[in-house]
Amino acid sequence: MDLFFFIVAVVGLLIVLKSVEVTYAATATVVETLPNNTGSASDARRKVTHDAYNETATLNSGSTPPATLVAEFLLTLTAGAASVDLRALTGTNGASVDGNGLKVQVLRVKNLGANILTIVPGASNGIDLLGGSSSLTIPPGGHVMMFFNDGAPDIAAADKTLDCTGTASQTSEWSIVMG
Repeated sequence: MDLFFFIVAVVGLLIVLKSVEVTYAATATVVETLPNNTGSASDARRKVTHDAYNETATLNSGSTPPATLVAEFLLTLTAGAASVDLRALTGTNGASVDGNGLKVQVLRVKNLGANILTIVPGASNGIDLLGGSSSLTIPPGGHVMMFFNDGAPDIAAADKTLDCTGTASQTSEWSIVMG
């Protein structure tokens, strides 16, 4: 490692390395209290915890699937509409994020508005993340998080936009992890 930095210093290059690591979790741990039909079991002994279907994973550049780029932003609709261009996102500290050639690995959207938010493949250069010209509807206050496991289409010039519709200037939180 010291040799690497020495060579960089001698050649006079500046290399800025950045990495992305995402911990993905889809959990719904439910504690169910069974009825006391016999009167002989305490409340603590009648609890069943359902957690066998919880999923967690850590993704980074070396994982399968990989995670190499991230963009998190607040999307504000204008006159009830907006487009998300996966080739022209704004990342941390205003950095340009271009997902060209990558796949969406994790998508999280929370609807902060008082009305339904609908997401569809863009009318121009739309990317169909769910297949079959899909539509995703998120109720007010609702959120969705999807893990695509390298199954989303490649982001490209003709496959890059999502169109969002709602009401007026409603907002939504977006987290997009690509790799």
